[in-house]
Amino acid sequence: MAKCFALLGWSLPVIESMQKAKQPFVVVSFPEFETYAKENNIPFVGFKLDEFGSHSNSRGLAELLKPFNVDVAVPLFEETVEWAGALNSIYRDDPRVLNRAFLFRNKAMMKRKALIGGLKVGLFEEVYNKEQVHKFLDRLNEAELQLDGEQDSWFHLKPLNAAGTVGHRFIKSRDDIDNKVRTTDFPCIVESHLTGREFSCEAFIHKGKVKFLNITEYVKLGYSNFIPAGPELEAKRDLIHQEVQKMVDIFGFEYGMVHPEFFINEETNTLNFGEVACRIPGGHILELASEAYDFDALLAFVMCHDPSLTDEELAQFLPSKEFEPEKHFGNVMVFPQRGQISRLVIPEELQEEPYYLDNNLIEPLQPMKIGNREGFGNHFGTVNFAGEDAGRMRELLLHYEDAQFYV
Repeated sequence: MAKCFALLGWSLPVIESMQKAKQPFVVVSFPEFETYAKENNIPFVGFKLDEFGSHSNSRGLAELLKPFNVDVAVPLFEETVEWAGALNSIYRDDPRVLNRAFLFRNKAMMKRKALIGGLKVGLFEEVYNKEQVHKFLDRLNEAELQLDGEQDSWFHLKPLNAAGTVGHRFIKSRDDIDNKVRTTDFPCIVESHLTGREFSCEAFIHKGKVKFLNITEYVKLGYSNFIPAGPELEAKRDLIHQEVQKMVDIFGFEYGMVHPEFFINEETNTLNFGEVACRIPGGHILELASEAYDFDALLAFVMCHDPSLTDEELAQFLPSKEFEPEKHFGNVMVFPQRGQISRLVIPEELQEEPYYLDNNLIEPLQPMKIGNREGFGNHFGTVNFAGEDAGRMRELLLHYEDAQFYV
């Protein structure tokens, strides 16, 4: 087993999982966390994990980690993926580990690699100004055989390396380009709108093979999801497993966990590749997976990064292949609407619902003004559910997406 894991980023749930399992680790995060770490006996190295680039000093960080005998680096968040890649390149003496990390952080590079490998992707380009966005729409309309007077083809504009939906613009018309796109958005990627049901996978990888695959059903992206997916998606498990393994092979990914998003066309039984990350997914997905499959998904995420583990050792951290979840576990992420809020309101009907588990919503200490959201990272907490029927789970999650928990 690894001598010591370097956890890049700050996550108390991951720290607690490592402590319970008595696994050796050191946290690498911004110096502001050092006082808390010392007070709570958390092994810690303060380091400014700024945006990775030519100025980055991963060898300097490796020197700081030598006293801890670190031999495996684990990225907890999007912004630490290249740092982990650089450290693992050193530990494995393999520069391609860092090169592969870049694939997960640059969406244009990611799409090109997927296309070359044979995954089904939409039309996409890197753009540097509004004029190039307009020209992309011209080419997209031509490819879609649009006639004069017909609605423009839809497409998405995304930052090259932001996590989740931060900076995401959904463009439905030429006017949208002029009204929604800002100069600060460039450079970025534009890509055609993919149709079909969107879902994610959490694939635990070791020695280049999918060792455990979770399928997460999105009820509404960024608001609600549940695990395991309903019977319609689970019926496609073999197809999805094959496509995820194909993606892993194309990217040359060896250790850790990948979190790809796909769009499935249920009429043609085909999958469109959206994008992929190799860090802990948002939406508390691994917490839901832990509940549904009765294992510590955060611990398994870390352990899959260890090249020295045998298949038998790794199996101790993953659900058995025969395990069948008895219930679906889902959550709604609560985002107060814009305006002034002063108190928390829990609907009486929620407390009487058999599928309702609990919530971690907090009463505001004082009146607050709620502004615009940026991405999906600023929710006020979750409302959690568990039950056997996937249809009922969808109904509940859809209903409580619109409930006003803060007034």
